[in-house]
Amino acid sequence: MAAAPDDGSIADVAHIHPPKIEYFDLDAKSNTDPKGQLRSVDEFRLTPTGLYMFRPLAGHPKISHFESWFLPKLNIRVTRQSWHPGHQLDFDFYVDVVEINAIGSVWKTTDLYLDLIVRTGHSVTVLDTDELISAVQHNLLSAERAQWALETTYSAVSGISAHGHDVIRWLTYSGCPTTWR
Repeated sequence: MAAAPDDGSIADVAHIHPPKIEYFDLDAKSNTDPKGQLRSVDEFRLTPTGLYMFRPLAGHPKISHFESWFLPKLNIRVTRQSWHPGHQLDFDFYVDVVEINAIGSVWKTTDLYLDLIVRTGHSVTVLDTDELISAVQHNLLSAERAQWALETTYSAVSGISAHGHDVIRWLTYSGCPTTWR
């Protein structure tokens, strides 16, 4: 973790940033990413337990597309990526700890730094705890929201682990069954 600059700003600390916010407009079939880029979405599917999204990554050198489930009950976004040949990584699911809000046909997620890498049947790894702590130290996130993010993470790790490191089994057990392409 980089040290904070002497002037008290966060400009020189590369990985420190406010929580990332994304918007998903079901009517417009679009996703506005944290940098404000508008992306086309091939499919949204709204269910009683959440929102499914399938989106290509045109021009991305490694990933051809990804699909995500946004699950408000569990405060997570579960993503499965499809890789171009020769670029596959050794995990099956990427789980973001997020706050999820929906107003009409627009869903908003606020990413609270913590992520999980799941290798089905093998392991679950927590990432970016240092970013969460730095965000609190730099007043980008309240201690209460950080605690909520940590509790959400612990719950997900416990659930995934208890179900043989299988996200889909845990989601089904938790009342959030998912279907994927």
